[in-house]
Amino acid sequence: MKTRYVAQITIEAETALKVGSNASDFLIDSPVQRDWNALPMILGTSIAGVLRKDFDIDLVDDVFGNDNGSKVIFSNALLCIDQENRVKETLLLDDERSDFLKLFDTLPIREHTAITDKGVADNNSKFDEEIVYAGSRFKFSLELIESDENTFHKILGLLSSPSFRLGGGSTKGFGKFKIEEIKTESFDSESYADYSSSLNYPLRGKTIEIKKDKSTIATPNYISYRLKLEPENFFIFGSGFGDSDADLTPMYEQTIDYNRGKLSHKKILIPASSIKGALAHRSTYHYNIQNKLFIGNDEAKETIKEIFGEAKDSKNGIEGSKGKVLISDCFQDNNNETKTFDHVSIDRFTGGAIDGALFQEKTIADDRVYEIEILLEKSVNKAYINAFESALDDICTGMLALGGMTTKGHGIFDGEVYRDGEKI
Repeated sequence: MKTRYVAQITIEAETALKVGSNASDFLIDSPVQRDWNALPMILGTSIAGVLRKDFDIDLVDDVFGNDNGSKVIFSNALLCIDQENRVKETLLLDDERSDFLKLFDTLPIREHTAITDKGVADNNSKFDEEIVYAGSRFKFSLELIESDENTFHKILGLLSSPSFRLGGGSTKGFGKFKIEEIKTESFDSESYADYSSSLNYPLRGKTIEIKKDKSTIATPNYISYRLKLEPENFFIFGSGFGDSDADLTPMYEQTIDYNRGKLSHKKILIPASSIKGALAHRSTYHYNIQNKLFIGNDEAKETIKEIFGEAKDSKNGIEGSKGKVLISDCFQDNNNETKTFDHVSIDRFTGGAIDGALFQEKTIADDRVYEIEILLEKSVNKAYINAFESALDDICTGMLALGGMTTKGHGIFDGEVYRDGEKI
């Protein structure tokens, strides 16, 4: 038996995680996948698929297998149940279900609506998804057999890429991870007999030093953009719910804090899905303008599918495709600075107020800088990239407002765009 290389990897979600179970219930359109203890989990096949896609094209079939079997074995990624990054591989008894684990009984819900080529909501297109809190940690193992140490470290190196995403909705901000810890050990045939596949088994080899700041790691296949945005006045990314003060409130979300064993305070959230929707519409506009493609021209784009993808539509024979842009959610500590506006609906015929049509909206009143991270594949057509960068510039000059109630003057930002670390 040749040397086996084993690694135990602990990862932490930097953004919310969407791991769909391909099921639905009466309350949620898309609940998350859970293990035998009803805790969120990630299938090992999902991890293998992501790493296979980004592995060396000349070696991928030999390592990850084709018709000849795989040399690398992935376990499922289980939720870490405490600060020591232990997992629960057996059935949890009632008295073992800590207050911390009970936090995962009810998970956040993200609401979405499909956007048409006109930049407005499509009819009957609202749906919701259950997600796993940002900050959640998962642990999995990989074993490499009949190969060498260099290949082993190539696979581990992919985990540190800024483009590494797990689960669904990666182009909408979900599934961005950082490496919390990697422990490794190599075994010969004799020592492997004493090895346990338990994720809690203490490996006695090296602990790999992890570079925490992914922004400084090169991403050869992607252009890296960073938007630094400062609100000019008020903005709101609507939660879809009201409170005692207003009918519409901003979007907040909590994250998991392993050090405290609790949820964080509610944080201001700028969801990547909202940024993507605005960019998709404006990038298409700029592409048509730059190429003099106007209404009535069959070559005019409805959306730049190569960048933003296309939803599957079986009724119209559309297979769907995944986009080539990765946008990350933006979290900001909540400073409780809000502004509530009162409105009343107006009768278009009389010009007077409609009875019972008074409503309120609560907006964020904040002058701090918000940073949006975006990765775009370099393989995208250059003309599409030019249109995309024009849309980014529109956000930073206040020409493209973000969030809701933009017709009332909300969501205007002033900022700067950085491409691969250089201001453009």
